[in-house]
Amino acid sequence: MDDSYISHGKGGTMFAGPDAVMLFQATALRSGLGLLKVGIKPSRGWTITRALQMATSYSGKTYKRTEIDRAMADLKLWIDAMRCALPVERTDDNA
Repeated sequence: MDDSYISHGKGGTMFAGPDAVMLFQATALRSGLGLLKVGIKPSRGWTITRALQMATSYSGKTYKRTEIDRAMADLKLWIDAMRCALPVERTDDNA
Protein backbone atom coordinates (compact mmCIF):
# COMPACT_ATOMS: atom_id res chain seq x y z
CA MET A 1 0.00 0.00 0.00
CA ASP A 2 1.23 3.46 -0.93
CA ASP A 3 1.08 6.24 1.64
CA SER A 4 0.91 9.13 -0.85
CA TYR A 5 -1.08 12.20 0.08
CA ILE A 6 -1.30 15.95 -0.43
CA SER A 7 -1.00 18.22 2.59
CA HIS A 8 -2.08 21.87 2.66
CA GLY A 9 -0.97 24.00 5.56
CA LYS A 10 0.27 27.35 6.72
CA GLY A 11 3.73 26.67 5.28
CA GLY A 12 2.47 25.65 1.83
CA THR A 13 1.50 22.49 -0.01
CA MET A 14 3.36 19.20 0.24
CA PHE A 15 3.11 16.29 -2.20
CA ALA A 16 4.20 13.28 -0.14
CA GLY A 17 4.82 9.85 -1.61
CA PRO A 18 5.47 8.59 -5.14
CA ASP A 19 1.91 8.98 -6.46
CA ALA A 20 1.63 12.54 -5.17
CA VAL A 21 4.98 13.45 -6.72
CA MET A 22 3.85 11.95 -10.05
CA LEU A 23 0.72 14.11 -9.81
CA PHE A 24 2.87 17.22 -9.37
CA GLN A 25 5.11 16.18 -12.27
CA ALA A 26 2.14 15.56 -14.56
CA THR A 27 0.68 18.96 -13.68
CA ALA A 28 4.00 20.67 -14.46
CA LEU A 29 4.29 18.67 -17.69
CA ARG A 30 0.81 19.73 -18.80
CA SER A 31 1.70 23.38 -18.15
CA GLY A 32 4.97 22.95 -20.02
CA LEU A 33 3.18 21.45 -23.02
CA GLY A 34 0.94 24.52 -23.09
CA LEU A 35 4.01 26.76 -23.21
CA LEU A 36 5.68 24.63 -25.89
CA LYS A 37 2.50 24.83 -27.96
CA VAL A 38 2.85 28.62 -28.25
CA GLY A 39 6.60 28.49 -28.85
CA ILE A 40 7.99 29.09 -25.35
CA LYS A 41 10.55 26.62 -24.02
CA PRO A 42 10.03 26.20 -20.26
CA SER A 43 13.65 25.10 -19.89
CA ARG A 44 16.62 24.55 -22.16
CA GLY A 45 16.21 20.76 -22.22
CA TRP A 46 12.48 20.77 -22.96
CA THR A 47 11.57 19.92 -26.53
CA ILE A 48 8.17 19.01 -27.88
CA THR A 49 9.34 15.49 -28.66
CA ARG A 50 10.76 14.94 -25.18
CA ALA A 51 7.68 16.37 -23.46
CA LEU A 52 5.40 14.14 -25.52
CA GLN A 53 7.51 11.11 -24.57
CA MET A 54 7.03 12.04 -20.92
CA ALA A 55 3.26 12.35 -21.53
CA THR A 56 3.35 8.83 -22.99
CA SER A 57 4.64 7.52 -19.65
CA TYR A 58 1.41 8.75 -18.00
CA SER A 59 -1.18 7.90 -20.64
CA GLY A 60 0.38 4.91 -22.37
CA LYS A 61 -0.43 6.49 -25.75
CA THR A 62 2.09 7.73 -28.30
CA TYR A 63 1.83 11.24 -29.73
CA LYS A 64 3.05 12.99 -32.85
CA ARG A 65 4.51 16.49 -32.62
CA THR A 66 1.21 17.89 -33.89
CA GLU A 67 -0.85 16.21 -31.15
CA ILE A 68 -0.01 18.44 -28.20
CA ASP A 69 -3.70 19.15 -27.52
CA ARG A 70 -4.49 15.44 -27.36
CA ALA A 71 -1.57 14.84 -24.98
CA MET A 72 -2.73 17.70 -22.75
CA ALA A 73 -6.28 16.32 -22.70
CA ASP A 74 -5.04 12.83 -21.78
CA LEU A 75 -2.85 14.29 -19.04
CA LYS A 76 -5.84 16.22 -17.67
CA LEU A 77 -7.79 12.98 -17.39
CA TRP A 78 -4.92 11.33 -15.53
CA ILE A 79 -4.44 14.36 -13.26
CA ASP A 80 -8.14 14.55 -12.41
CA ALA A 81 -8.25 10.84 -11.58
CA MET A 82 -5.20 11.12 -9.31
CA ARG A 83 -6.57 14.20 -7.55
CA CYS A 84 -9.69 12.22 -6.69
CA ALA A 85 -7.70 9.18 -5.56
CA LEU A 86 -5.18 10.89 -3.28
CA PRO A 87 -6.18 11.91 0.24
CA VAL A 88 -5.82 15.59 1.11
CA GLU A 89 -4.81 16.68 4.60
CA ARG A 90 -5.34 20.18 5.96
CA THR A 91 -2.91 21.18 8.68
CA ASP A 92 -3.60 24.49 10.34
CA ASP A 93 -0.94 24.36 12.99
CA ASN A 94 0.12 27.52 14.78
CA ALA A 95 3.82 26.78 14.51
